[in-house]
Amino acid sequence: MKFKVLGLLGFGAILALTGCGQSNSGSSSQAQSSEAGKTDDSLKGTTLNLYTWDGMFPQEVLEGFTKKTGVKINYTNFDLDETMLAKLEETKGGDYDIVVADDYIVQLAIKDGLVAELDKSKISTYDNINPLFQGKFYDPDNKYTMPYGAGIPLIVYNPETVKTEITGYEDLWKPELAGNVGIVGNYRVIDGIALKTLGYSFNTNDLTQIQQAGDKLMNLAPNIRLINDNNLQDYLLSGEVGAAFMYTSQVSQALKANPELKAVYPKEGLGFGVMASFIPSKAPNAAAAYAFLDYINEPEVAAKCFEYIGYFVTNKAAEQYVSDEWKNLIVFPEDKLSLIEKGELIENISDEANELHNKIWEEFRQKTN
Repeated sequence: MKFKVLGLLGFGAILALTGCGQSNSGSSSQAQSSEAGKTDDSLKGTTLNLYTWDGMFPQEVLEGFTKKTGVKINYTNFDLDETMLAKLEETKGGDYDIVVADDYIVQLAIKDGLVAELDKSKISTYDNINPLFQGKFYDPDNKYTMPYGAGIPLIVYNPETVKTEITGYEDLWKPELAGNVGIVGNYRVIDGIALKTLGYSFNTNDLTQIQQAGDKLMNLAPNIRLINDNNLQDYLLSGEVGAAFMYTSQVSQALKANPELKAVYPKEGLGFGVMASFIPSKAPNAAAAYAFLDYINEPEVAAKCFEYIGYFVTNKAAEQYVSDEWKNLIVFPEDKLSLIEKGELIENISDEANELHNKIWEEFRQKTN
C-alpha cells in the first residue's frame, strides 16, 4: 500500500503486499460471473495501460485477463501517489487506461478533471462492490471510482510478553509498555491516534487541537522502541517489540505467521483508507479499461487479488471465495461493522494544519531516538 501519503494509507502507506479462493457461489454471483464472461472480440490484440504500485495484482489474474480478452497488459508502476498525479497532469489524463491509487490523491485527480465518469452499464459486476466502502469523501456519489481494497491500521500485540490488556490507542501510553512498542512512520496516522484519544477528528484543521495532540504524543516517546514503515511485522514476530501499530498488510502477515497474536480494533475509532481504481479522462483504450474493471470484480478473481495484496475485501461477493486461512484476516468482522461506519478516512487538510503535523512529527522522532 501502498496508501503512501502526504495528506494521509492512506491509512495507507500500506507498503507490503502479499498472496486463491474457494467456491460456493450463490445464484446471483453466478449470474454476474456468467455475464462478466462475455468478451468483446474487437479488443483482441489491443493493449491496456495499467498504472499503479508494483505488485498490486497476482500474475495469474493479469494472465487470466489476457487469456480471456486477448488484451495485452502494459503494467507501469509508480512509487508515490504524488508521482502518479504529476504524470497524469502532464499527459492531461491520457497515456493510461486504468489507475489504482489512494483515496486522497484520487480526490485531487477528480477535482483536476483527470478522471472519467464511469459508465456503470459497461461493468456487469459493479453490484458486487461492498457499499460499506463506497460514498466516501473522494467520490461521494460513486461517479468515478471503484474500490480496490481498504487499509485499516490496527494494534497487534503478543499476550505472552505483554502483561497488560490493550483495547485502544490510549493503552499504548501505559508505562508497562516502556520501550516495547513499534509504530509505522506515517505522521498523519500517528498524530491521528493521539487526536483520537482526545476525542478529536483525524482531519481537524483546528491548530489548538493538533497541538494538544502533539503535546500528548511526546509522552508516548518513552514507549517507542522503533519506527518502521515497511516491515514492522518482522519486529513483532521476532519479539523485538511486544506491541505494534501497523498497516493492514503488515497485520495480515503477522497474524498469518503467528495466530496467537492479538489484534485490537481501537475503541476510540478506526482510521482507514481506500485504494480506488479509475479510468483517466483521456484513456487511449477505455473499452479495455471497462473490460478489466468488469473482470477484477468477478467474485473468484477479486478473492485472488485480495489474498495477494492482504487488504480488507471491498467486494462483497468475493468474501465467500476467500480461503479459510485468509478469511479471518481480510474479511472485515461482522461484529465490528459499526466501527467502520463510525470510522474516518484520513482526508486532505489545510496547509497550516499539515505544517503543524510535520513539525510535531519531527520533534517526536527526535525524542524517540
